[in-house]
Amino acid sequence: MISISEKTLKDLEFNSILEQIAANCVTEPGYAMAMEIKPFQDQEALISALTQTSEYLSSFENDNRIPNHGFNAIDAEIKLLKIENTFLEVQALKRISDITDTTNTMVLFLKKFKEYYPQLHHTSSLVNINKEIVVQIDQVIDRFGEIKDNASDTLFSIRKRINVVRGKINQSFASALSHYHNADYLDDIRESVVENKRVLAVKSMHRRKVKGAIMGSSKTGSIVFIEPEATLQFSRELGNLLFEESEEIEKILRRLTEFIRPSLPSLEGYQSFLSFIDITAAKAKHARSLNAILPEIVDERQLYFRDAYHPLLYLTNLAKNEKTYPQTIELAEDNRIIVISGPNAGGKSITLKTIGLLQLMLQSGILIPVHERSKTCLFDRILTDIGDNQSIENHLSTYSYRLKNMNYFLKKVNKKSLFLIDEFGTGSDPELGGALAEAFLEEFYNREAFGIITTHYANLKLLANEQPHMSNANMQFDNRTLEPVFKLVVGEAGSSFTFEVAQKNGIPYSLINRAKKKIERGKVRFDATIAKLQKQRRQVEKTSIQLKDEESKAREEHERLETLNDKMKTKLRNYQELYDSNQRMIYLGNKINDIAEKYFIDKKKRPLISEFLRIVETENSKRKKTTAKKAKAEKQKKAEVVKEVAKEIAVVRQEKKKEKQQAKKQAAKPKPKPVFKIGDRVRMHDGKAVGTIDSLEKNKAVVNYGLFTTNVSVDLLELVEAKK
Repeated sequence: MISISEKTLKDLEFNSILEQIAANCVTEPGYAMAMEIKPFQDQEALISALTQTSEYLSSFENDNRIPNHGFNAIDAEIKLLKIENTFLEVQALKRISDITDTTNTMVLFLKKFKEYYPQLHHTSSLVNINKEIVVQIDQVIDRFGEIKDNASDTLFSIRKRINVVRGKINQSFASALSHYHNADYLDDIRESVVENKRVLAVKSMHRRKVKGAIMGSSKTGSIVFIEPEATLQFSRELGNLLFEESEEIEKILRRLTEFIRPSLPSLEGYQSFLSFIDITAAKAKHARSLNAILPEIVDERQLYFRDAYHPLLYLTNLAKNEKTYPQTIELAEDNRIIVISGPNAGGKSITLKTIGLLQLMLQSGILIPVHERSKTCLFDRILTDIGDNQSIENHLSTYSYRLKNMNYFLKKVNKKSLFLIDEFGTGSDPELGGALAEAFLEEFYNREAFGIITTHYANLKLLANEQPHMSNANMQFDNRTLEPVFKLVVGEAGSSFTFEVAQKNGIPYSLINRAKKKIERGKVRFDATIAKLQKQRRQVEKTSIQLKDEESKAREEHERLETLNDKMKTKLRNYQELYDSNQRMIYLGNKINDIAEKYFIDKKKRPLISEFLRIVETENSKRKKTTAKKAKAEKQKKAEVVKEVAKEIAVVRQEKKKEKQQAKKQAAKPKPKPVFKIGDRVRMHDGKAVGTIDSLEKNKAVVNYGLFTTNVSVDLLELVEAKK
């Protein structure tokens, strides 16, 4: 049987989670029930609650949004219905109508979309629909909360007479108002309303001249309010009719209440059902704010939370626009206990609380912010020892309280328990407290319990290293900056970085050295070795990440090349098929041409038809029988290949055209004009004889060819080689 103590709920700040969920409720009963959420004792009920929340969460993403479930509580109405000979007022009946109608709508919706919300539909199917209550109340009360005139024949008749009398009152009052106004007996305001009756505002000096009943006067006494005599008779008649109306309304309400009274159990069920929907909706909204999911719940003993966030820290940091670091941790039969070590402020306690709180939330039917591949079992007990719990009232120190707590653990811990202990063994002499803590841990280990502890004690780290089903873990620190990385590494113990952190915080180096000399040399070396191993671990991790990135890139490149190769092979195959088809067409075309030439010469039709039929039969014998659909598909494929080839040919032609145009442009470009000087060897553009320039004058050059000289324009010359 699952049983989790109030202390565990308090240590893990479970009440803060309930406050966040309750804030999402839209009804008072839902809010009250949300604050009373406790871990489930029955596994089947827990799985159902988790599935229902998950279904409601999915409704935010699909097109079939669950309808509104808001309602006003009817606790007072339910209490009144339990008392005989009582009747409900109009507003109370309106609330009952609304809650019944909302329940009917919700039940019918979940029935319609039961494939989307099977668990919610299963719960709603236990609720009976009652449309008659809504119909009966709607016949009596309108949407504004007033009794309808046709609620009964008697009421209709009374209200009709009331309207007639009110008409007469208004008519007689208007007549009196006009008469006394003309007589100048009235004040400037002329009339007012007293006790819901129209009265004349008579000047006090003329009050004896106006016949009627005095209803009061103004504060100054300058005005007297008089109901004219002409309306008094009608007012008395109206009063009698209003009394009859109230009596008739009471009769109607009593009849309606008596009709509803037998449905009292159903009304209680409606309120409970809608309160349940309200809590489920609140949990779904809370899950959406955390990106929470329902992990796999397994029967075998295992806890694997991947990328797990502390829900309270996540929402706080989200509001501040700060990053929250997730943790991944696993407990299984071969690794039942994890000992987390490392310096303070590294995130050990938060990691411990994260695992405990998430497991507690899950066992209370609340979705948790973890990766979708996470999975866990259910524990009968979750035992915690977190924080400084010294008690002044009970005269207990921190260590005494912890020993009392350990005694409780010894009574309750078994293989179906999860224990979480923060700063295990502190509060006493390090060696003695450490030894006692080691004995406790060995006992928990022998009982095969699952657990996580945080500590600075070296003997507990060594114990975790020695036991086969226990492991060390540490919260990583940056060795250079000594800043926390907030990453849990399982498999090695963590250094406390005591002296390094002290040095960073400005403690004199000489003082640190003196401290080092006061402790055993082996202990310093042990701590230094752990620190060195952590540093090496970080370097190996960096290298591993780089190699994985490179491997991933190489794999992607390989896949890209494979895809490209497949595409090239497919193209070549299609092009070959097109080429073979075209060659066959050319061959057939040549044959048809030969037959046509022969017919052109001898004009004989019989051999022409015979030869043509022979060619057709030969070609048809090569064809495979296929359906019209396949033939159409092959034809379409061939057309696509032809289109693709035509495109590529067009591209090639375009490129060749561009190349020719560029070549022409290159050829058309005028060559740079050479600069000649005396002694340069030159020749004419269209000649082969090479001569030497003897002299230059303006655009003319005297070229010496050995046997003769000639005078030539420099534009007709080209340089053979410069004078050395």
